[in-house]
Amino acid sequence: MKHRRPTVADLLSIKGKRQLTMLRVVTLEEAEAAEKAGIDLVSVPPALLGHEFREAAPTVFAFPGLEYGDFITAEDYLRGAFQAMRAGGDAVYCAAGLSTVRRLREEGIPVCGHVGLIPSKATWTGGFRAVGKTADSALEIWRQVKALEEAGAFAAEIEVVPGEIAGAISQRTSLLMLSMGAGTGCDAQYLFAEDVLGQNRGHYPRHAKVYRDFAAEFERLQQERISAFREYAEDVRSGAYPEKVHLVGIVPAELEEFLSRIDTEGPIHTN
Repeated sequence: MKHRRPTVADLLSIKGKRQLTMLRVVTLEEAEAAEKAGIDLVSVPPALLGHEFREAAPTVFAFPGLEYGDFITAEDYLRGAFQAMRAGGDAVYCAAGLSTVRRLREEGIPVCGHVGLIPSKATWTGGFRAVGKTADSALEIWRQVKALEEAGAFAAEIEVVPGEIAGAISQRTSLLMLSMGAGTGCDAQYLFAEDVLGQNRGHYPRHAKVYRDFAAEFERLQQERISAFREYAEDVRSGAYPEKVHLVGIVPAELEEFLSRIDTEGPIHTN
């Protein structure tokens, strides 16, 4: 697996043996960094996929997300899935209903579902809050996992669920369980690259761990950007820019001939 892109069969064979690493990446630079850092799995916007993506990240297993609401019918999802797979995806992330999951699986497309806190459906579970903190709520997550399993999914993200619940579920399902804030008892740990890199000054989810402070670096670069633009404007106003080195030269004789003819040339008529 170190020298080639893993398959679904490879990933399922690892279930219960070791923790996989997973990141949400949205740029080619992030994808390349994930590849070089040895990240196993990435979720990506479908638009990121293509030749350049696979040049940057040849061996990471990629889940393009079929954004909930961008597609309506099962045929819409199927069309989007085939496009994403042709562009370099390995499986599709799909939060649509079970009938859509079945339709994709019928065509042999590997599907990753979503249980627990599902942002696009959070109104049904009380908003952006933990899910599965009561026996009834935890059993509902278990039922959803079994339903995804029976519909033909091979994996599921489980988000913001008590670790004990997620671990117990992971032990009892054949699905590859991807933990986002759901403890270490699942098969992979999943974070967003923007959180790992500390790219914003706003709220970070409880499960996020910040390893760098890119927001401070972005602010420093913005101040440098402003200073550079200001210096440029001042140079234009003072005549310091452009200098001779920035201009195209002309042989003096050619310039002299041009100047001698410019006022005597008649207008050029075009049809």
